[in-house]
Amino acid sequence: MAKVTIYTRAMCPYCSRAVSLLKKKGVDFEEIDAGRDPAKKQEMIQRSQGGSTFPQIFIGNEHIGGCDEMMALERNGALDNMLS
Repeated sequence: MAKVTIYTRAMCPYCSRAVSLLKKKGVDFEEIDAGRDPAKKQEMIQRSQGGSTFPQIFIGNEHIGGCDEMMALERNGALDNMLS
C-alpha cells in the first residue's frame, strides 16, 4: 500500500471524516497535527503548494487535496487504486 500522510488539526470535522474513512479502509497512515505547530503548518502549506485548510492529504508524494477531494475519489472508485 502507498504511504498516506494527513495533516490535521484538533476539533476539525473534515479531518475526523477523512481519518474515519482511512481507518474504515484499514489504511496505515501518518497523522500530523499541524493545528498548533506553526512549523508543521508551514510544512503542510509548502508541501501542498499553498493548501492552508485542514486536512491536507497525500498518497505517496501526490497531494490529493482535502476531505472533499478524497471523498470524491472514493465515490468515483479511484481511491482504492491510488492506495494500492
